[in-house]
Amino acid sequence: MMYTANQIASWFLASLETNSGDTISPMKLQKLIYYSQAWYLVKFDKPLFNDKIEAWMHGPTIPAVYERFDNAYRDSIPFEKMFSKEHPYKKLPIELDDFLEEIFFKYGEHSAWFLEALSKKELPWRMARRHTPSLMHCHQEITQESMKNYYSKLQHEGKP
Repeated sequence: MMYTANQIASWFLASLETNSGDTISPMKLQKLIYYSQAWYLVKFDKPLFNDKIEAWMHGPTIPAVYERFDNAYRDSIPFEKMFSKEHPYKKLPIELDDFLEEIFFKYGEHSAWFLEALSKKELPWRMARRHTPSLMHCHQEITQESMKNYYSKLQHEGKP
């Protein structure tokens, strides 16, 4: 089954321990969704979602998720804004739940700025931006093919 990037965003938001004070910034959420797509392509040989991922100046960005939060919440997304009628939380199948937990465990401990720097060092973002200066806007798509190729090589090198 194909999902949307916003459904994956809702899963990450629902996984936060908000009662314990956990928060997440839109930038960190973007990177978690990006890495979910990348590793899903490697593990299952198909995309998790079809939403476009673009090579923005702060790293891989899914415009549909960006529009949802409109970058209004730079530091953290308030609990009351996490879900809406348009973007409710729906339980996902257990296999996908397990997969996303792995991604959250691997990348969720890092800050948004660390994940931005990491994703910008990696080939898919760099290839999509080509000769675009780092502080210029860029809406070039990061292709699923480039993601699958790059992260498959990382996996074979034992670096997932």
